[in-house]
Amino acid sequence: MTKTLLSFGHGYSAKALTELLIPQGWRVIGTTRSADKAAALTATGVEPLIFPGDNLNDAIRSATHLLISAGPDAEGDPVLRAVGDQIRDRADQFEWVGYLSTTGVYGDHGGEWVDEDTPLSPSTRRGQWRKDAEAAWQAIPGLPLHIFRLAGIYGPGRGPFAKVRAGTARRIIKPNQVFSRTHVEDIAQIVAASIARPAPGTAYNVCDDDPAPPQDVIEYAAQLLGLPTPPAEDFETAEMTPMARSFYAESKRVRNDRIKDELGVKLLYPTYKVGLTALLQQSE
Repeated sequence: MTKTLLSFGHGYSAKALTELLIPQGWRVIGTTRSADKAAALTATGVEPLIFPGDNLNDAIRSATHLLISAGPDAEGDPVLRAVGDQIRDRADQFEWVGYLSTTGVYGDHGGEWVDEDTPLSPSTRRGQWRKDAEAAWQAIPGLPLHIFRLAGIYGPGRGPFAKVRAGTARRIIKPNQVFSRTHVEDIAQIVAASIARPAPGTAYNVCDDDPAPPQDVIEYAAQLLGLPTPPAEDFETAEMTPMARSFYAESKRVRNDRIKDELGVKLLYPTYKVGLTALLQQSE
């Protein structure tokens, strides 16, 4: 029987997963918001649906696996709002369901370590939305749910090089500020490993081995490019949008032992230095 993945909000991370699954004979149905993006999905072998808009009943009926990448808002999870009843009615139909969340659900820990058993205490509005969405999916009886808490995502087309080259990169300095990161190809291999080894009810942190201050990443990117290190700016006085400033509201180091111990994952890009070096080589 052909495995069929229905991917809600088929964006950057889901596309990387698709590149692993389609060569294995999977059928992938992906939702997107516009006709232009739908055409781009078709070119990658994905069957596109416009969401919201198109009728999803047939896709839900045929799916063996679900992936939810669509982000929540103040009104809750958009997928559950639209088709939650159909998914609840068919909970035992699915072999595996994955929800892409964020490490923002842990909140601020002053640079200390967190793992999947750390209580969820988001300190931002978006983090609270994610926590609520996780709970809403967990509340569906019989759904074989797996939660992936993603750190900051980078990869092809998403990295610091363009800003460093353009002279717009900023090294914002805030004492004891650290972030965890993950390369999109590692997200894909971790989700694929979970599909191959389902463990319903499990949450996984998806990040590399090297949490680091954001200014160190910018400095390393400049070194790789042979360009001057962007000047340092103090967080307290730097001009930043409220959204940009909110990213600095939380500082933590995220443990990733579970993906290694339970899924047998070996990270392709265990540090940002390995990841950025590979990105630059791929783009040359």
